[in-house]
Amino acid sequence: MYCSTPPETQESKIDVRPLLEPRSIAVIGASRQPQTVGWLVFDNLLSGGYTGVVYPVNPHAHAIRGVRAYPTIEAIPDPIELAIITVPAPSVADVLESCGHQGVRAAIVISAGFKEIGPEGIAREERLRAIARRYRIALLGPNCLGLMNTDPAIQLNATFGQTMAQRGTIGFISQSGALCAAVLDYTRAHNIGLSKVISLGNKAGATEVDFLDYLWRDPHTTVILLYIEELSDGRAFLELAHRITSDTENPKPILALKAGRTIAGARAVASHTGSLAGSDEVYQALFKQAGVLRVETVEDLFEYALAFANQPIPKGSRVAIVTNAGGPGIMAADTCIQYGLEVPPVPQPERFRHQCHLPTHAGVTNPIDLIADARSERYACVLDALLYDPTFDALLILFVPIPTADIETIAQVIIDAARRRLKPIVACFMGVVDVGPAKAALRAAGVPCYDFPEDAARALAAMAWYARWRARPVTGYRTFDVRCTEATQLLESAQPNANGFIPEDIAFRILECYGFALLPWAVAHSPEQAAEVATQLGFPVALKVLSPDIIHKFDIGGVVLHVDSPESARRAFDQIHKAILEHSPGARFDGVLVQKMGERGHELILGVKRDEQFGPIVMVGLGGIYVEIFRDVAFRIAPLRERSAHLMLEETRAAALLRGARGQPPADIDTVAEYLLRLSQLSLEQPEIEELDINPLLVYPRGNGAVVVDVRIAVRRNDKTPL
Repeated sequence: MYCSTPPETQESKIDVRPLLEPRSIAVIGASRQPQTVGWLVFDNLLSGGYTGVVYPVNPHAHAIRGVRAYPTIEAIPDPIELAIITVPAPSVADVLESCGHQGVRAAIVISAGFKEIGPEGIAREERLRAIARRYRIALLGPNCLGLMNTDPAIQLNATFGQTMAQRGTIGFISQSGALCAAVLDYTRAHNIGLSKVISLGNKAGATEVDFLDYLWRDPHTTVILLYIEELSDGRAFLELAHRITSDTENPKPILALKAGRTIAGARAVASHTGSLAGSDEVYQALFKQAGVLRVETVEDLFEYALAFANQPIPKGSRVAIVTNAGGPGIMAADTCIQYGLEVPPVPQPERFRHQCHLPTHAGVTNPIDLIADARSERYACVLDALLYDPTFDALLILFVPIPTADIETIAQVIIDAARRRLKPIVACFMGVVDVGPAKAALRAAGVPCYDFPEDAARALAAMAWYARWRARPVTGYRTFDVRCTEATQLLESAQPNANGFIPEDIAFRILECYGFALLPWAVAHSPEQAAEVATQLGFPVALKVLSPDIIHKFDIGGVVLHVDSPESARRAFDQIHKAILEHSPGARFDGVLVQKMGERGHELILGVKRDEQFGPIVMVGLGGIYVEIFRDVAFRIAPLRERSAHLMLEETRAAALLRGARGQPPADIDTVAEYLLRLSQLSLEQPEIEELDINPLLVYPRGNGAVVVDVRIAVRRNDKTPL
């Protein structure tokens, strides 16, 4: 069965429009003291040109900056849509309660002193959350910088920052208020315009999902940027981000910078926001599934956004590089190839030379080297030819300042070419002083201009990645006819050990309920029974200890392979029992699992781990006893789309083996992909499962399927705490 939407979706629950488009604002804690937070917020609203009405609230002031002040919000005679709260943390909840009584629709809590400081702050924040829910107040914060809206109809600077954003079409959502402040300074210095700036703070109310939904529908935003330390609802984010990047009518690129990638970084995230950061592998899977472009630095976040905000998305990955110097052209070409772009040669180079009136010593391959004496006329002719050449999908224009060059005119030629919007154009004018005015003109006209060739190439690579995402075939969610109720009953009847692991024979039966093929098997509780069932299964067989207390059976002699007779089956049973008594005397011994030996095949590992933020995570990779050494695995968040299952396999080094290497036939990749989908379904339908490992899964040549050899399943413990 197929469906196009996931089994569970969660829409945005908080309407954040009153936060970003308020008609009236009360600043509770507005101050007469310059450079205090209460003074800065109120001053920014007035000096920033806010088009609505502002009411300062301060019981000790008659007026602030010439505007009548009110002792409480109850004293304001007019309805208030947004309250900005800057009072000390212990007083915030009472103030928010008063706002609720007065029908305030939204509140920004600037004040710090909540969950980021420990138990006392956590209790304060829980009270804020409860009040906001009770009165249906759209709450931003606490512990945040505030937000900005550069729409001239609103012109809102509801922050205590020193700088108002320059108007543009880039929306920025950040979990760090300090980073917001730095970004505002950076973007103004680099002539980068923003539509909205949102500092999330502790996210007691509105989260990144709520603002992401708003920016998707915002006509003034064309590209969305995120700085993430942790997500409040990873599954809701995944579904919404996928809809935004995949939408046929109003798609928008999403770029994300995720902090807390390392153990040290995750500790800092916890102390910064009082939140837990999910593993970086899970976030990587999330971004891949959602079509979110992950970047490594703040600079990349905004440099790439410049290209997305101002240039058309390329139709492919083929880049023409135009330069007036050989070295920068080579650097650009190397970076293009490194990041997955193509640099195809110019077709019919001599005809191109003649068409563009290029000198004989100009390079007409790709990069196209116009040589040092190139002036604007030469650039104009080449750009005109390349814009209409179907060989290329994007243009990268390099310029190194030469005394004889008409720099500003060359920049204007590039601007004129970009205005035709036939293909994306990015530029790199190397240098600072000589090329400064030209770079400023390019950026002002919407042509991304970078300092170095590598930067320009990476920006194009980012756009090409998004183009490939947009052009991908979209597959739905496939579900299978399984014995779900029987599997649930097996889990309920299982007796897990102290670590939550259930007996392997029950784990086998659960997999059979979900359509996995297993090697024939049976359980034996004595040497004679082992010989009997081995004979019934057919030799050779393997004997494996059945004990929920023993995870790594090989390490303690709990596995005997290639058993080829009844007598050797008896000896193997005794050998395993003796090894358990010797190496794990306290372990529970439930007999042995006798299993038919399978033919040799490619060994993979399939698995599930239930993540605190994202739910079940599905894994696949190179299996066998060295899985933890090679760590050749790929992850996705359940539920899986059909295409995701195949892409997971392609991301592993095992993919080359499965496709057929050194004369070996291709493996049955379709069966592995189907098993990943079945595993995804199992993980969603059996929420008591915390971990599941199939290792190895033996994969045979195409058309011959795959079989499970070993499996272990861990369930939630009785106290219901995660393993």
